[in-house]
Amino acid sequence: MNAELLTPRPASSRSAGARLRPSRSAGDIVLRSAAPEEAAALHDLIEAHLEEGRLLPRHPEELAVHAARFVVAVRRGRIVGCAELAPLSGRVAEVRSLVVDRRARSLGIGRLLVTGLHRRARLAGFDQLCAFAHDAAFFARMGFSIVPHTWVPEKIARDCTTCPQFRRCGQHALVLPLSDARQPRVPSYVPLTALRG
Repeated sequence: MNAELLTPRPASSRSAGARLRPSRSAGDIVLRSAAPEEAAALHDLIEAHLEEGRLLPRHPEELAVHAARFVVAVRRGRIVGCAELAPLSGRVAEVRSLVVDRRARSLGIGRLLVTGLHRRARLAGFDQLCAFAHDAAFFARMGFSIVPHTWVPEKIARDCTTCPQFRRCGQHALVLPLSDARQPRVPSYVPLTALRG
């Protein structure tokens, strides 16, 4: 991936993405796309944080297949953070498997990773970036808005209805419009009756 795509926007930008610039210097952190041969490292990083209850487990084979969707943060030759831009439809992409190594937290790496995914999503032509999180504060500080889950029907159809935690997961749905702020988008609504099995 082009390094310029991961460079935070200047503070003068007035779009929703302007709030995505990192708050602290990440110094020696390099952001880049993951490679399929790094699937084991991604898996180890994700597995090490499952006990926190904020991530869903991932399989190494799946990570290898979708490695190109991941942005990784590398510090001193080691992957210390990752996040996936997972397309849910032609217009909506999700921030998935966002994790930063405990020893590298508070360096602004999470913000850098989300900024990188934001850039990728805009360049790919998505209209909306979404995330599902137990603690919504991180995403809210970056300009995401908490919305009803039904505002992201693509996520419900793809992942939620088959999840054992469906309707009791406790996660917040968050969205960030990627379209020009002067052209607001009307969210997609799904009748609640459509969600009943």
